[in-house]
Amino acid sequence: MLIYDGDCGFCTQTARWLESRLATPITVVPWQQIHDLDELGLSVEDVSTAVYWVDSYGRVYRGHEAVARCLMAAKGPLAITGWALALPPISWLGAPAYRLVARNRHRLPGATAACAMPARASFTPKAAPTAR
Repeated sequence: MLIYDGDCGFCTQTARWLESRLATPITVVPWQQIHDLDELGLSVEDVSTAVYWVDSYGRVYRGHEAVARCLMAAKGPLAITGWALALPPISWLGAPAYRLVARNRHRLPGATAACAMPARASFTPKAAPTAR
């Protein structure tokens, strides 16, 4: 499952673009439509600051790791890109690149005022749900 911010136009466009390139049907859903985030080990603060990927085993990936997992599930060259993004040294660049995009998503194509990051942009999610 890919969880994104449905209030953000850039995030919505990107999620729909990724969804159309997945090799198998995978749930792509805005966090605003999930009734029980706690069941996934997530909070509103978590999902309002980053994209999340929850795999079939319940492992949760955040930010660039979530993007990498989603790309791994895509067709063709995107899958290779996902695998590359998950491996060092490329993965070391993924985290700061993701933060840069997330902080500036309100300036990207398709963005709206709702795309601006919440006031607590420096929030770090709880470590328990993430898997490596």
